[in-house]
Amino acid sequence: MNANNRPFVFINMAMSADGKVSTVRREQLRISGAEDFERVDSLRASSDAIMVGIGTVLADNPSLTVKSAKRRKERVNSGLPENPVRVIVDSVARTPVESDILNVGTGRRIIAVSERAIVEDIDRLGAKADIMVCGKDEVDLEKLLYLLCSQGVKRLMVEGGGTLNWSLLCHGLVDEIYIYIGNMIIGGDSAPTPVGGTGFIRPDELLRLRLISMEELDEGVLLKWRVLQR
Repeated sequence: MNANNRPFVFINMAMSADGKVSTVRREQLRISGAEDFERVDSLRASSDAIMVGIGTVLADNPSLTVKSAKRRKERVNSGLPENPVRVIVDSVARTPVESDILNVGTGRRIIAVSERAIVEDIDRLGAKADIMVCGKDEVDLEKLLYLLCSQGVKRLMVEGGGTLNWSLLCHGLVDEIYIYIGNMIIGGDSAPTPVGGTGFIRPDELLRLRLISMEELDEGVLLKWRVLQR
């Protein structure tokens, strides 16, 4: 997909020193501190849209709003809504209607579904969000990004989870990755990592990154990478 036909896409994630994003029970953890919290809020405020997968919605129930009143006011003064568009990738329309992402804060919501989604579920969610049907069996991310771009989304922040991150990366749809590494060990063979999916098998398939910057933050380190497209 031509990068001119999609938004600039960056993934933001936090993980432990041993590469885990939560415990084996998949319980949400506070890996970073106050400085990183402010960094993430600033990234949200500077984005046109924020994307998340259905797994993260079900596990963490995020609102994905801009938390700072000052940043929300700055967006409004610039002619933007208080919060970026919030996008859920949800192939079979499993998003709970009571979830925070659909009910907390002002702004547009989009749920991207596939043709497998049940009409009744689409109708139920349609009262809370705009529905985009993209793909036959699962959401076609290339088509979704094209549609978002055509509707004015030029800068897209991705906040996981691992399945969505993998799908975007393996299709060459990510420009940059920001990883905060916290000062803790979580352990666990089955504890989730920042990127899931089937994974690459051959060495020649691997995605390569170029380090943009590295800085100490809170009691951990923030790495910024550029994805080298194949």
